Amino acid sequence: MTSDRSVFDGESLHAPSARKPRSARQPTSEPEAARQVVARTSGRTHGPVTRLVSPGDIGESIKPFVFLDHFEFTPAGRPMFPMHPHSGIATLTVLLSGNMRYEDTTGESGELAAGSLEWLQAGNGVWHDASPVGTERFHGYQVWVALPPTLENAEPRSQYLPPAEVPRSGAARVVLGHHDGLASPVAAPEGLSLLHVHLSSGQRWRYTPPTGHLVAWAHVNRGSLSVAGTRLRNELVVFSESNAPLDFAAEGETDFIVASAVKHPHDLVLGHYSVHTSASALQRGEAEIARIGQTLRTSRRAA
Repeated sequence: MTSDRSVFDGESLHAPSARKPRSARQPTSEPEAARQVVARTSGRTHGPVTRLVSPGDIGESIKPFVFLDHFEFTPAGRPMFPMHPHSGIATLTVLLSGNMRYEDTTGESGELAAGSLEWLQAGNGVWHDASPVGTERFHGYQVWVALPPTLENAEPRSQYLPPAEVPRSGAARVVLGHHDGLASPVAAPEGLSLLHVHLSSGQRWRYTPPTGHLVAWAHVNRGSLSVAGTRLRNELVVFSESNAPLDFAAEGETDFIVASAVKHPHDLVLGHYSVHTSASALQRGEAEIARIGQTLRTSRRAA
């Protein structure tokens, strides 16, 4: 994976000004600096999965978003993502096409159709699996979100939302957070948003991130898109830190996701399936993963 820069410029855009006498001309507020593209990547493809972000590369500069996979393939009738663990993070699956069977150790199981969402807040430890059902093209994203210390060792919980429960405003579906007066029903931590957007050829669309969302990125999975003076096709881009909006223009029918967030101020301490904010938190999470795993192996639900 390559990028032009691995970190953002973090300088404040506004410096405090000295108090002026009443007779002096009052300064006008300066416009927010436009966001620029500071990193871009096509990721690394392994079989049907393209890894676009990992905690050890771009994920460090766009945290709390620390991991992003884009997958697309025709199912072959075998399990794709067998039972495996996580702790310290939440995983978000955005299913764009196909059908998915799921099960997790919070007790949830079932099937999801195209357009559905899976939100699994692993907390102190959880195991889950997900496999395509049927022969329809299986296409979507999986995102890892780093959790704050108050949640990284909390009880796990999960949500599975059918397409009808995902709010839509014009071209955008509100997957996480808030947009245009709508709120996603996903019970994610405050301070992050993710939208799934579909534009027709020539259509323009503006995203104004919530105040304080200095982190922003986008990935195009269909068509071509112009944003911040850059033309994108099958790429992920990271934008410079700012509170400025982003203006997108589609070249042909285009499908993409765009996300923004308040910066995650904590270190990323990595395990095999986990991301935590400290070594002690990671140790607790991995201990719980091991405990659950032993139970699953005893009942032959995991290898």
